[in-house]
Formats: sequence, structure tokens, C-alpha cells
Amino acid sequence: MSNEVHFQEDTNGLSDPKGYLAAAVSADIRGNGGDRLDMGIVYSLSPCAAAGVFTKNAVKAAPVLDCERILGLGTPIHGIVANSGNANACTGTQGIQDSLEMIRSAEAACGSPENGFLVCSTGRIGDLLPMDRIKPAIAKLGESIEKDSACGAEFATCILTSDTRNKTCTAQFEINGKLVSVGGAAKGAGMIQPDMATMLAFVTTDIAASSAELKSLLVEAVDPTFNAITVDGDMSTNDTALVLANGESGVKLDDQSRALFKEALYRVCDCLADKIVSDGERITKVVEILISGAASNSDAENIARAIGNSLLVKTSWYGNDPNWGRLMDALGYADAQIDQYVIDISYDDVSALVSGDPIPNNKPKWKEVVSQSRFTIKIDMHQGDGIYRLRASDLTEGYVDFNKSE
Repeated sequence: MSNEVHFQEDTNGLSDPKGYLAAAVSADIRGNGGDRLDMGIVYSLSPCAAAGVFTKNAVKAAPVLDCERILGLGTPIHGIVANSGNANACTGTQGIQDSLEMIRSAEAACGSPENGFLVCSTGRIGDLLPMDRIKPAIAKLGESIEKDSACGAEFATCILTSDTRNKTCTAQFEINGKLVSVGGAAKGAGMIQPDMATMLAFVTTDIAASSAELKSLLVEAVDPTFNAITVDGDMSTNDTALVLANGESGVKLDDQSRALFKEALYRVCDCLADKIVSDGERITKVVEILISGAASNSDAENIARAIGNSLLVKTSWYGNDPNWGRLMDALGYADAQIDQYVIDISYDDVSALVSGDPIPNNKPKWKEVVSQSRFTIKIDMHQGDGIYRLRASDLTEGYVDFNKSE
């Protein structure tokens, strides 16, 4: 393997780096009598440094609060316990007790020291966890981990809610003949809007790094990836991105390895973010919005979000309608410096607007572009050097049908 990052999608993900085990079971958290995988554990044989980034919603789920608390203690982390089907959000003091009980049960099941596990939940908001089913399931997970399980793909399945498919990937590189791996898994399909999207994202790596180093690099990777996607503009209560580093590769994060690790972490996060937005609830299109020439990067972001979250714009994409007028309307109410008479807009490489003047003869080509499942809208504001990329989706009647009832 040459001194570059090698990347692969649809892998075992979290169990690919050295020293990590994973397992998943069914706890019937949804209470429908099914055998769907809905509980999982990721476990490191060696203690890990860890870092996380979380939702900015003022209403935080109990697991988010526990993760923030434990990471603040600075104790070595051995693993993550997670469930789907119930978010343990808006569940009052009982939710806090249940979250802590999940942590303690995982620690006992895996022989971890106190405050050695992080906890994540995703699913329905407002219902109490069925702890009578969850605690035996965690004990069973501990038994599976003891069998040297490497079921990262099964763990990726157990965290899914309205998702239609697993979201995993792995990046690897070599330093002085030693292989470093970065594995990732995520879930997310609805309530997608930073900070962050409604998602759980987990990254494991066998590089040796401090928690402070991991936090800095994770924030840097999250901003242009997980924080630059939108499906429906709703921010969740449970959004969490976690990274664990156990040092099992024998490679330290230093001046020699930093650039390669930074690239590997970014590629894992970027791939998972793309998988989330492309699996948006009942969407038919993923649209990359590239803003350039804005007065500032913040102006560029405001413009991209105004467009990507506009219901009129999103429904026009669904209708295969290259309605650049709706783009102009949306960017016009963004909090940004704008001169409508100098703006250029193109769909992929087909011009729709040049220096504020429409190019109506290109309409057949516009429609051809917008009829694709993926396309790019490029907007040059001609106001400065500000840039931003946002990945968005269309909005369909299928999304409404899916979310209008249980």
C-alpha cells in the first residue's frame, strides 16, 4: 500500500480498525414482536481516547447529555452501546436514569471500568425505553463480544430507523509499514438539518491520539460534511458524532501521520454524510449546491441553506422543473450581500443565468439535468471569495405520507 489514503464503501466499518469488536441483537424495542436488530455494542480491547460533536438543539436527549458528561470526565473509553426504535428524548428524569442504566449494563457486560462506555439512542421521541427488554439484550451483547465478534455491518444495521440501507465505509493508509484504519458507520434519513443532521455517526480508528486532538480534527471534518447536508430542515434532539482511537496500529498522530489521518477522517465523514442525504425519507434527488463568489463564507452558507431548505425549490426539483426563478427568490431572502444583476447560475454546466440575464434557449437542457437523480447547481455571486457546498434533497408527497402518521 502506497503512502496515500485508500478508501472503500460498504465495509464492516467500525470493526475494521485493529482491536475493535462489534455485535448486534434484537431487543424488540419497537414492541411489535419482530426480530429486527435494534441493539448494538462496539467495544475496544484497549482503552480509547474519544471525542464527540453533538446537536445544538436546546432540547437534548438523555444519551446526548450522558455522552457530553462522560467525555468531559476524560476517562478512557472502551465502547459505545446504542439502540434504535426509541430516542430516549423528552423522557424526563426517568430517561436520564434509563440512559445511565444502559451505560452501567454495558460496562458490566463487557468488563469495562466505570464511565468507560458512551451511549446513543435513536428513534421515536417521547416514549420511555423498554428497559425490561434492553437490559437482557445488553447482557447478550456482552456474550457475543466475548466471542471475538467483528460484526460491524450488523451494528450498522441495528442503529437504522427509517433508513433503507446500511451506511458504512473504511479508509486506510500506511506509515513506516504500519497500517492505520479508520472505520465509520452512520444512520440518518429524516429530520436532517444541522447542527447536526438527525443522525448518529460513529468512527473508530487504531491510531494513537489524544482526546483533544481527536476533538479538533472531528470538528474540522464535521463542518463541511455532516453539517453541510439537509433533507427537511428539522434539527433533532439526538444528533451525535463520536470518534474512538485505541492506538492498536502502533502509529501515533504526529507531524508525519497527521495529513493522512485528517484526509482519512474527512473521507469517512464525507461518505457517511452523502449516504445520509441520499437516503432521505422518500426523496428522489440529491442536489449539490455550490456557491462561489459570495462576500464571505458565511454569506455563501446562508445562500446555500436558503435554497436547499426552500419548499418551493425542493418541490420544483421533484417535478423536474429547472425553475431558476425560485433559486433567485430564495437567495434573495438569505442574509447575504446580493446584486441580482451580476449573478451566474448553471445546472451542472448548462447556464441558466449569466450576469443576471436568463438564457431561455437552454431550457430543454436544464430539464434534462434536473431530471437526473443527482445534479449540481452552481451559483457565482460575484461579490467576493466566499464559498460553500451544501447537499440537499427534493421534497416529495412520499415524505408527507411517511411522516403524517405512525
